[in-house]
Amino acid sequence: MNPVYIEARDLPEAFWKCCREVLKVGRVYTIDKGSFEGTRRLEFDYITLHVTNPGMRPLAPDVPKGIPSPTNMQKIEDYWQAYLVNPTKAENELYTYGEYLYPQIPIVIERYRRDGANCNQLTMTVGDTNSMNQPDPPCLRMIDTRISNGKLHFIVYFRSWDLWAGFPQNLGGIQLLKEWMADSIGVDDGELIASSKGLHLYEYCWEFAKQYTGIDR
Repeated sequence: MNPVYIEARDLPEAFWKCCREVLKVGRVYTIDKGSFEGTRRLEFDYITLHVTNPGMRPLAPDVPKGIPSPTNMQKIEDYWQAYLVNPTKAENELYTYGEYLYPQIPIVIERYRRDGANCNQLTMTVGDTNSMNQPDPPCLRMIDTRISNGKLHFIVYFRSWDLWAGFPQNLGGIQLLKEWMADSIGVDDGELIASSKGLHLYEYCWEFAKQYTGIDR
């Protein structure tokens, strides 16, 4: 195992640094089971990412012309409203994060209001025992919370994480959720720590990441 630690100022810098680092140290393997079976992906063994100012705008990365943009602010706003805080799911969806998070969010807000900032029990989980039998279980599994120095911080964990097509939109939406919860609690917005044993680039994105970072692995 080769754990990697990355510190970034904001979300666009976090995306750029993760793309650069996975090209340098990521492990190449062929997918035997799961999404994109039979293709290759480039993956960190384990990564911890610390973003000190995740609320700094823009939330979406600015990629050079000619490279498909992974997301934009409108998509990020749509994502957090439709997929993180909405309990409903479409007929073709196995799950949404919102069906798990929706009932937990008001509990976290109320507990912090009632019990104060030193409460250390408020972790929101995604998935249940039935998730183990799904063909594609939830990737996001946990949003832990802490209030420190008058700010709400998030610590999130993804079991598997698509760096190009998922990371920018996921973290942008999670950041909007954090800002909204902080305002509801009555504290300032804080930092963001994210970790994963499966942050990866699918093979079709390798060339995009090389052009974006200037790294030619």
